[in-house]
Amino acid sequence: MEITPLYTKVEKSIQTLYGVVVLESTDGFPQNESNLYCLTPDGKIHWTAEKPESYTLYIRVMLNESGATLSTYTLSSDACELDMITGKILSKTRFR
Repeated sequence: MEITPLYTKVEKSIQTLYGVVVLESTDGFPQNESNLYCLTPDGKIHWTAEKPESYTLYIRVMLNESGATLSTYTLSSDACELDMITGKILSKTRFR
């Protein structure tokens, strides 16, 4: 599936059972939106990732071994575990 980014460029994409998880570049991405989202096979947005802080953006994402969660890092030093089905935060830790 060809991915058309919403605002910037695709930094990483991960094919999953639920669709394609897309991480867009933070450079120029609107801070009030989430730059991590999941697309359905027909290219529609299934979910946008919940953010730990409204002003931050995601910088890394990895599908965990179980396939049920994503591990992420943000510009504001948060490490979050996200639910793969909903994009909601299951846990978060702040690094200093």
